[in-house]
Amino acid sequence: MDLNIMELLPLFLCVLACLFGGLCILGFYRQRRPGEPPLDKGWIPWLGHVLTFRRDTAKFLQRMIQQHGDVFTIQLGGFYVTFLQDPLSFGAFVKESREKLSFNAFAKHLVQRVFGHKGTGNEHSILDAASQKHLKGHGLQIMTESMMSNLQNLMLHHLGSGANQNRWKEEGLFNYCYNIVFRAGYLALYGNATTQTEGDEEKARAKDRTESEVLFHEFRKYDKLFPNLAYGVLTPKGKREANRLLSFFWDTLSMERMKSKENISGWIWDMSHMQREEGVQESMIDRHMFVLLWASQGNTGPSSFWLLFYLMKHPDAMEAVRNEVLKVLKESGQEVRPGGPLVNLTHEMLMKTPVLDSAVEETLRLVAAPLLTRSVLQDMTLKMADGREFLIRKGDRMAIFPYIAVHTDPEIHPDPFTFKYDRFLTPEGTKKTDFYKGGKRQFVFLMLVYFDFELMNPDEKIPHIDPNRLRY
Repeated sequence: MDLNIMELLPLFLCVLACLFGGLCILGFYRQRRPGEPPLDKGWIPWLGHVLTFRRDTAKFLQRMIQQHGDVFTIQLGGFYVTFLQDPLSFGAFVKESREKLSFNAFAKHLVQRVFGHKGTGNEHSILDAASQKHLKGHGLQIMTESMMSNLQNLMLHHLGSGANQNRWKEEGLFNYCYNIVFRAGYLALYGNATTQTEGDEEKARAKDRTESEVLFHEFRKYDKLFPNLAYGVLTPKGKREANRLLSFFWDTLSMERMKSKENISGWIWDMSHMQREEGVQESMIDRHMFVLLWASQGNTGPSSFWLLFYLMKHPDAMEAVRNEVLKVLKESGQEVRPGGPLVNLTHEMLMKTPVLDSAVEETLRLVAAPLLTRSVLQDMTLKMADGREFLIRKGDRMAIFPYIAVHTDPEIHPDPFTFKYDRFLTPEGTKKTDFYKGGKRQFVFLMLVYFDFELMNPDEKIPHIDPNRLRY
């Protein structure tokens, strides 16, 4: 059959229009405008630099800084992200109005992609209200006591007679730390099995150990998928596994299941109640419970591993921290002895450990590498500390990566890659900063009080930081 070329022209033009539109969506035609930061799109349409960025963020950004300076824009998985790496100009990023730079807009997109949770836009105010009530003052003391009880159940339940307590056990340090701290945090937040449903207290505590163990192993599977899921580069097989795990957590952490538990934290209860008052569907509240679990527990266990590892690699640090812990224990009128009562570690006791606090801060400086990201809601001008100005486009993102700009800057921290447990102590022995997370300190306090531990190989080299553990 003969075809008229003029009849095919509309179809041909339609194909060209779709191709052109697709290339625009992929960012193929984006060019740097006058006044904007250097633009590096990478050689893969849409993906840009995401694969190299994911492989080793710190190394990649250092290369970008050498090529483009301390402000530059790159393409990552369909988004253009402007990185600001001058620490003296971080104030311009942090203090910029929410009408221009918004963490909430970025977080809303990320949470929907990674956790399947569609927010109402009021999550931040709900989180802030619940945190002010339950993560400070008396509320924090209650949380500390709950964390302590669950740590003891998980760490010390196997201790029997005095003879058995002297037996050495070999176990992988990372898995042990991550396992115990995650499970104790989960139980402290989402509650315990009850004696009414299990028959007696010991059976209830055993069920807590069993169920939290299953949850931990499923969480580890999801945690490994998270980076690729966040950047939209999961394989079809990975997506199927992610969906299976999401269904598991939505069911396990559902408010319906929590009704049969006791000791649920006020932080969790209040947030679920406030969301319900906002008209949020029950299914979305269940999904939000998984968001809270990941946000609160994803980094605490790995950080505890690094802290203990550094202490074991530095005997002077181990001695200083252990001596402080034992001194605080003695001043509280308690001691650890075979067959004796368990230690009652209080919030007040944790306020008397500046050396441990400094060791925690030093550990976080060396291993915590958060990527702080904001959505750009309006065209704006970034004003640098040295007077330079850059135009930033609406619809892009902005980010800072403090690990290479602050944490390992020798001008800020001399000898930055060396662990110095007293780096955050004043000459008088008090702490220079008061930011910390309680879970890590409780866990390490109990480890130092109840256990002797050492590396199987004293010459074990300090492992490299896993770039896949970078957080948002």
